[in-house]
Amino acid sequence: MTSVLLADDQPLLSLGFRMVLEAQPDITVVGEAGNGAQAVTMTRALRPDVVLMDVRMPVLDGIEATREIVAAGSPARVLVLTTFDLDEYVYAALRAGASGFLLKDVPPADLISAIRAVAGGHAVVAPAITRRLLDTLLPLVPGSRSDDRVSRLTEREHEVLLLVADGRTNTEIASALHLSEATVKAHVGRLLSKLELRDRVQIVIFAYENGFIRR
Repeated sequence: MTSVLLADDQPLLSLGFRMVLEAQPDITVVGEAGNGAQAVTMTRALRPDVVLMDVRMPVLDGIEATREIVAAGSPARVLVLTTFDLDEYVYAALRAGASGFLLKDVPPADLISAIRAVAGGHAVVAPAITRRLLDTLLPLVPGSRSDDRVSRLTEREHEVLLLVADGRTNTEIASALHLSEATVKAHVGRLLSKLELRDRVQIVIFAYENGFIRR
């Protein structure tokens, strides 16, 4: 059973999300937070698998709430809700550690699929979309930043990093490097571990901020 915490200051929206989610046999809503501070507190107390997080909320916004949840080491995955797919807050949310974002008018079936995917450890934002966000919202990505974690990577892991950052799927990476998909999946897992990242979206951001991807 996947447990979900709803964080939104609009009660009607929370009610709608609750009705959609609780109609599923494998999803349960464990609580509703009306602001970001409550979301942080309730995440700590209820330990949900997924937090459905609105961005614009009183007391503490969804970005800061996400940052605090991730910094506290919570295993909860955060899905950020936004009105526009190129909302300037989306990148900030992903940078803060969110596992993806959804539009507020997301079809119910897509919402359910996204929650299941995130609960399973996947990101719901395709790397290609993340790159579009970066291209649109960050005209001046620092390309000279140096991160000591890069030195932990093997040559093969570095190759996989570049392909993940380019938006390639595991199947496409396997084909490009003449590897099995299982081997690629293992490499991606080691990348996440060595770079201390949560998912593939974070790999894309890491690659941009450290100058591995050029426009």
